[in-house]
Amino acid sequence: MSNHQHREPVRVRAVMKEKVDIVDGMLTVAEALEEMRHTETKSLIVDRRHDDDEYGIVLLADIAKQVLARDRAPERVNVYEVMSKPVLGVDPEMDIRYCARLFERFGLARAPVMEGRRIVGIVSYTDMVLNGLRPGGVNS
Repeated sequence: MSNHQHREPVRVRAVMKEKVDIVDGMLTVAEALEEMRHTETKSLIVDRRHDDDEYGIVLLADIAKQVLARDRAPERVNVYEVMSKPVLGVDPEMDIRYCARLFERFGLARAPVMEGRRIVGIVSYTDMVLNGLRPGGVNS
């Protein structure tokens, strides 16, 4: 008998943050930061412009590297200039162990959680570890 107990997988839905900031890519970085309400996600989702478009993402780390470190004025840089697009979304029913492997494979720190073409949250390594593995999290 193996010493691995069978346990129910922890799903992305159980550990994700549901509140995300979705912004227009034409906003300046300064405007987008002013609109940002959920700083704990450390990211902004860039809205699709039409049905055939894809979502984008801007991490606060991207703004630090591409705006702050290069001494560019946040009032003169548009969100679309610093975003990553298309963004790799994850399914809310995915086991967090597979989500962590996906993040590792693609060098991600966080990703939007997609149900069909709709964003229902955002998940990060931190969410998976603190909410999925830590005593007192959803898995305990």
